[in-house]
Amino acid sequence: MSYSIDDLKTLMARLREPETGCPWDTRQTYGSIVPHTIEEAYEVADAIERADYPHLKDELGDLLFQVIFYAQMGREDGHFDFDAVVDNLVRKLIRRHPHVFPDGTLDSRIDPNNRPTEAWIKESWERIKAEERAQAAPSDTPASRLDGVARTLPPMARAEKLQKRAARHGFDWPDIEPVFDKLHEEIDELKEAWHAAQSGTGDHDAVEDELGDLLFVCVNLARFMKVNPEQALKRTNHKFEARFRAIEQVLRRDGRDMDEESLEALDAVWQSVKGVEKGGSGA
Repeated sequence: MSYSIDDLKTLMARLREPETGCPWDTRQTYGSIVPHTIEEAYEVADAIERADYPHLKDELGDLLFQVIFYAQMGREDGHFDFDAVVDNLVRKLIRRHPHVFPDGTLDSRIDPNNRPTEAWIKESWERIKAEERAQAAPSDTPASRLDGVARTLPPMARAEKLQKRAARHGFDWPDIEPVFDKLHEEIDELKEAWHAAQSGTGDHDAVEDELGDLLFVCVNLARFMKVNPEQALKRTNHKFEARFRAIEQVLRRDGRDMDEESLEALDAVWQSVKGVEKGGSGA
């Protein structure tokens, strides 16, 4: 016997029963389970990165459970239910894919011998999404081309989306060279703000502002290089962790305590670890 999506909806309703459900599940609100949703999404990404497909099945189930959870609370509050979520999603995807569903129905098909061009598809996608954003904007708020970029995205990911959205409308650097120049400019401004804060003529907020500007330019640089900044930082995190663990192993092998070593001695081990990575003799 295999359970279905209807069984999952029934299970979720049972968990939320005030008298006979799970006390933890009945206490939850939309806001309280947001951290769990974000964590589950990251665990899906981690399983994919590790190509752990048996584990991915479990993680996708956990992520689906988050959707079911929100849908059940929406049903209880009279806002929406899971079926309404699915219906809205299907309608939206049909509307956004006229190059697949030309008549705006799930059954309609394009002529494979007369497929739209990639340029037409991209232009159509952006136009439709812009129309959706305009319709969704509050009536008392002027529409912006940056509407729809979620404020809750991780800051680096949001910076990239804001930049890409602005670039679509001509607000962008002409090429990568001015971005390098801007990077150096922001480093100088950060140094100036830092020294001012240290001397008492500036403050920490100015340092934070300038550091934010520097990181924003780094995201711009990554965009021009067609490098995902999150992935680049993830690789560096992994590299740093591997090297740090290797230092610990070297010191442990030699009977040395990291907390008692000088920075110079630790850096020497660090350099030897890097040498091993690059095929050198190392320590």
